[in-house]
Amino acid sequence: MTPAIDAAKKAKIPHQIHQYHHDPAAESYGLEAAQALGQAPERVFKTLLAADEAGKLYVAVVPVVGMLDLKALAKAVKAKKLVMANPAQAEKATGYVVGGISPLGQKKRLPLVLDDSAQQFDTICVSGGRRGLEIELAPSDLLKLTGGSLAPVGRA
Repeated sequence: MTPAIDAAKKAKIPHQIHQYHHDPAAESYGLEAAQALGQAPERVFKTLLAADEAGKLYVAVVPVVGMLDLKALAKAVKAKKLVMANPAQAEKATGYVVGGISPLGQKKRLPLVLDDSAQQFDTICVSGGRRGLEIELAPSDLLKLTGGSLAPVGRA
C-alpha cells in the first residue's frame, strides 16, 4: 500500500480505504475524490503545505470545498507569516506527489493543523498517499496519529 495506510494499520486505528479511478484531467483532486466516492465535499479534506519566512513547513488539512486561510494557520502555529509551499518542496518533505499528499505517513513529521469543521463528522476522508486513494478515519484518530491540533484554518 502506501506509508499512510501502513501508519493507520500499524496504529490499529479504525479506518476504511477507498479507491477510485483518478482522471488526470480533473481540475480538483479533492472534488474528484468526493464525487467518485459519493461523499459530501465537506467530509473530504485536502492536505496543503505552507512555509514560514525561514522555510519551516506546516501541514493544513481543510475541506476540499474551501480554501486554506494562511493568516489563521499562521496564528494557529504561532508564525509571523506563511505562504503556500511550492509543490517540489511539499513533495520532497512529505514523500508524496501533489494531489496525493496524505497527512499520514509523511517522510518527516511536520506540525499539522486540522480545520475544526472536521469535528462535526464521525469520520472524514483524506488522501491515502496517492491520487485515487482515500482513507476514511475519525478526526480524533488523525490528530492522534499526526500529533496535530484543531483550529479554524479553512474558509469557504
